Amino acid sequence: MLNYNTQQKKLILPEYGRNIQQMVEHCLTIEDKAERTRCAHTIIATMSNLFPELRDGEDNQRKLWDHLAIMADFKLDIDWPFEVIQADKLSTLPDKVPYSVQSIRYRHYGKDIERLIEKAVVMEDGEERTELCRLIANHMKKLMLAVNRDGVDDAKIFKDLAEMSHGAIIITTEQMKLHEFKAVPVQATGKKKKKKQQ
Repeated sequence: MLNYNTQQKKLILPEYGRNIQQMVEHCLTIEDKAERTRCAHTIIATMSNLFPELRDGEDNQRKLWDHLAIMADFKLDIDWPFEVIQADKLSTLPDKVPYSVQSIRYRHYGKDIERLIEKAVVMEDGEERTELCRLIANHMKKLMLAVNRDGVDDAKIFKDLAEMSHGAIIITTEQMKLHEFKAVPVQATGKKKKKKQQ
């Protein structure tokens, strides 16, 4: 009868292969603790031969010993050279990253544009405020062009800017001319076929 891997017990860490797993299982059966520890060191040496990049450095060695503990199902009683990972730490999920769920009315402009408009609104009238409004409007036009490749009208940008600033920033097309951005053509991903030479 042929013995297929698919019929055998599932490997805990398949990257080390079935032979290493069998060595770990043999190590668990050794009764003498000192002999078990020597066997574990031999297994670690073999594992590091499979992955030479893990051979040097304390962190890499610790990783190998952690893997040995995992493959032994945390049942290996030896003199560990490092404090290895515990079973309960292996299955714990990382802390959830807090994510701001603020509503954005104009999603294509993003939150940063909203923040810039808020800054511009509280600034005193003058050259600096006008220049900031110009930069904001130009950036809004560029962002709008990303979702509307047919072109963006300056009047539409000024209308959106007025709405987003609650009427605090009013600019007309006569007062300001925005930069003319060109949509970058999307490159074809397919390779051109070479013409056959006759």
